[in-house]
Amino acid sequence: MTNEKKLNKSIGIDETLPHQIEAPSFKDTGMKLQPPFKNSFGVTIGDSHYSSNSSPLENWSVETDPAVMAGDEWIHPTNDIGWNTTENKELLESKKPPQGYPFMHPTKDVSRGTD
Repeated sequence: MTNEKKLNKSIGIDETLPHQIEAPSFKDTGMKLQPPFKNSFGVTIGDSHYSSNSSPLENWSVETDPAVMAGDEWIHPTNDIGWNTTENKELLESKKPPQGYPFMHPTKDVSRGTD
């Protein structure tokens, strides 16, 4: 398999990242898992292989400016450790339809006052 085909191959299964135990599910949120991409340094971002020979991190020296590893080109939109935080998991959960659907009225609580 060529490197380009590996890059475009989806790493998720059913809108989840099963290789990350704490990763949330994107299923039913309206967000789709994005494929990995290469940044301007030639480092593949979002493939879950965290070392790259062309990464400044792997070639660090006292002359390396840490700012070279800042910015959006180092962040994957869906395969990023930031999604594992409580706040971002709650954000995804808020995008999912209620679990009572389709037996739940969208604006009326019919069980109120029945107990």
